Amino acid sequence: MASSSEKEKKKLIAEESSKTRKAREKLKKQLDAFEKKITPQALEKKAIEIQRWIARHASNRVALKTKSISLFDENQNAAGLSQRVGQLADQIKKEFHLATEDEGQEKMSKLRKLISKS
Repeated sequence: MASSSEKEKKKLIAEESSKTRKAREKLKKQLDAFEKKITPQALEKKAIEIQRWIARHASNRVALKTKSISLFDENQNAAGLSQRVGQLADQIKKEFHLATEDEGQEKMSKLRKLISKS
């Protein structure tokens, strides 16, 4: 019976059209080309660009010594994550979860280097 239900499912799903297949192959080639551009040198260059941008916009910084910022409420409960930070955390989790262990280690290494230079 299991094989007949599998056949029924296959009948319900239409085959991929040649146009869709070509579009999928084109996107895959674009992604592969993009991934090849991500090199240690490119990451280093981007880190330098970010540092320069931060330096150029230093005049827009807010002095935190004059602002009241708290990570805890009056009951010492940790403040909740902003939606943006939560989305970024989810995205990072998904990217590292989908990667193989070696790819994950490599990505973590690059991320640590990038963070340590900031």
